[in-house]
Amino acid sequence: MLKRLKRLTFGGIMRKLCLSWMVTAAVLYLRLPGELRTLDSLEGLESTPFWLTVLIISGLTAVLGGLSMLWNTERAERWGIAAAFLLLAGAAMGASMTVAFAVAVSLVGGAILVYARWGRVGRITLSPGAVAVGLGIGLFCFVSVWTVCRYRSFSSPTYDFGIFSQMFHNMLKCGLPLTTLERDGLLSHFAVHFSPVYYLFLPVYCIFPRPETLQVLQALVMALAVIPLWKLCGKVGLMKWVAVCVCGMLVFFPAFSGGAGYDLHENCFLTLFILWTFYGIETKCRWLTYVFAGLTLLVKEDAAVYVCVIALWLCVSAFTGDGRDRKSRLIDGLCLGAVSLAWFLGITAWLNKYGDGVMTYRYGNFMFGDSDSLWTVVKAVIINPMKALFECVDSEKLKYIGLTLLPLGCIPLFTRKYERYILLIPYILINLMSDYAYQHDLFFQYSFGSTAFLLYLSVVNLADLPGVKKQLLAAGLSLAVGVSCFCGAVVPRAGRYISLTAENAGHYARLRATLDGVPKGSSVAASTYFTAYLSSREELYDVGHSSKEHLLGCEYIVIDPKDGSRLKKYVSGEAEDALSLFEELMEENGYEKILAYGDSVWVYCRS
Repeated sequence: MLKRLKRLTFGGIMRKLCLSWMVTAAVLYLRLPGELRTLDSLEGLESTPFWLTVLIISGLTAVLGGLSMLWNTERAERWGIAAAFLLLAGAAMGASMTVAFAVAVSLVGGAILVYARWGRVGRITLSPGAVAVGLGIGLFCFVSVWTVCRYRSFSSPTYDFGIFSQMFHNMLKCGLPLTTLERDGLLSHFAVHFSPVYYLFLPVYCIFPRPETLQVLQALVMALAVIPLWKLCGKVGLMKWVAVCVCGMLVFFPAFSGGAGYDLHENCFLTLFILWTFYGIETKCRWLTYVFAGLTLLVKEDAAVYVCVIALWLCVSAFTGDGRDRKSRLIDGLCLGAVSLAWFLGITAWLNKYGDGVMTYRYGNFMFGDSDSLWTVVKAVIINPMKALFECVDSEKLKYIGLTLLPLGCIPLFTRKYERYILLIPYILINLMSDYAYQHDLFFQYSFGSTAFLLYLSVVNLADLPGVKKQLLAAGLSLAVGVSCFCGAVVPRAGRYISLTAENAGHYARLRATLDGVPKGSSVAASTYFTAYLSSREELYDVGHSSKEHLLGCEYIVIDPKDGSRLKKYVSGEAEDALSLFEELMEENGYEKILAYGDSVWVYCRS
């Protein structure tokens, strides 16, 4: 008993008091309604009784003291302080984001994490693993802050964040991925893209049912890709500091971090799942390979392409590699190829019959003879491979090529194991061959899959370099180029949304207050940048894409009066008169303007 009482030192009591304080503050803050969480007013403080705060802190401190008499709780207490602080800080930043506040939270949070890991005393050693973890955490924070600020600055349009926000609201209500936004009528999103992987987000969304949750979850999935990449580096024999550079190459890869530039998309899972699939192959762990290959198929109908390419590479490498595991690689390749091909054919047939079909128009530059089949693309490449090469180096794609290969030091291209070039197929097919502009745009979601292949090729090709010094030099130079490209291409884009949110916080707060005047259970038609915020409605249409019938069938119509071009479709007359003509249309159909915030938002209600 005396030995246990010695645990209640002054430092131990202060640690328990800090933990109790952080937990109490976080709980009481999170129980506040959203409008009271803002830090630039005093209403939240006034609604939280001080006596209750002190009472809870005292009670928790006493409980922690009792627990420490039974077990050594020091380490758990340190990490508990860090977890409670990060939870409280995340909620506070969501309510009152400024650049200075985000920097301050990062600095304080970093200090608390150092304390959680190493304690009050002792020499701190900077291990490679800790640096890799730090890179992942940094990516998570960067993407979370950027994308949440994008949403909170009303920069996230209907296509596609408004769609997914409404879809998750309906998944929470009835379990089905229903949306009225996507095609101007009630349908399942899976009729457009078959993406059951979204259900992995649903448990967390049930706890925090807000659009910001989806942005943070995407950032988490992206950051988790550092784990299989780190393990891959270790498996192929790369020195740990080389592995740190490789993880940095992923974190600062412009097409990876930039892939979140247009909000949530299911493709964010691809990098994580494909890297785990490669790790399963490298470790000869079949269950790991098959599980993550199967999860990859659940991302989207065209994700079967990635698994098919891996299967083809396995089959070819079974005949070109050493003889130790040829049989197992051939078996795995045939199994993965058969399953992925059958899955692709089955899902595309289902989409063609019951959904919107496969979006083959994205390869219109290969379609000839009035065909709209993907088989025509294959025939075109076979007939004239120069056509594919010509399309891949189109002038508008050269910048994309530079910003995807240079940050990796072109390492994916340097190998004499020619079967590895098969793994470049996703990069060529998805990003370079198509004339669909978004597929070779850094800030869209189409690079997540090819990023995994390029990073895997970088890892295995680096491992083939003779000597650690050459490996470290190649990886370090690539990382330096990647950081430069990241700072030049991604940071300005991300910084713009963070600055918008910080500099116009009052404006956006008033905008949200106006939109909150639209009742939750009502049917609404809204301008594109308002749909994500209003997504907790089962019947919601985009003014720019809605039919006149659906528009005039809604109880509430929310418009941005500055966006007259989207109102023009409903009225006859000159474009410059669209707003006044639309007002007349509202009046003729029994709508009355009940709310307005300057020329930023007008809300009409059917009288």
